[in-house]
Amino acid sequence: MSLRAGDLVNLIDSVFEVDSFSSKMGDDKNIVTLSFSVQDKQPAEDLSNFLEKGYNFILDADVTAGEQSDGTYKVFVELQRERGIHDNINEIIDGVSKLGAVENFKFRYYKDFKSRNATLEEYEAYIPDAPENYGILAVESNLSNYTNFFNKSLVESVTMKQDVLTIKKAYAEPLQFEFIDFTDVLSMQLNEVFNVNAYPEMLFLTKYIGDYNISKYGDKLVFENEDKALVLKRI
Repeated sequence: MSLRAGDLVNLIDSVFEVDSFSSKMGDDKNIVTLSFSVQDKQPAEDLSNFLEKGYNFILDADVTAGEQSDGTYKVFVELQRERGIHDNINEIIDGVSKLGAVENFKFRYYKDFKSRNATLEEYEAYIPDAPENYGILAVESNLSNYTNFFNKSLVESVTMKQDVLTIKKAYAEPLQFEFIDFTDVLSMQLNEVFNVNAYPEMLFLTKYIGDYNISKYGDKLVFENEDKALVLKRI
């Protein structure tokens, strides 16, 4: 199928991930991976074919065999990590945004809690373009990775779609939260006062998620891991 502008409207999520998944083509330090979430299998396959045939600098594009836990199909793209990679990503996003009529794409690096505007300046700031810089950023991003933050937890899965964090435990209903902020504990600023009536909820969350320092200010929940604070709102 030959795709035209708008053919995939409302089918591509407006947040894509960078370096969140391992490469099939080589060492992760040498390969940049992009992943897009698409609402159905056929559109995902169409997007994968469009990318692989339309950009000669793309090493590989593929689609997950089955539906993901959030109901989408992932389209993976692999690129050489080298000088010029930011311009290449910019070119890809320009094409994908036209197909899906996505006006404000954002990207999440290395499963970071925070998504950032998909601009050349942000790519240059957050996506390593040299193998020797990849490992440094991965270590620095450790606890800001939404799966690593819950490393003391026994939950089955932690996923993030747009700004909604979903935590699932075996034999229990999943919990969903709206992402508010991720910051250092010492620099955290909240306008709300401590919620003295939230003890039952905090006890439930501790049993569900694990041994974290959990507090509530107004309707905002704060989870602490080492010196990092994750601020969420229960959905």
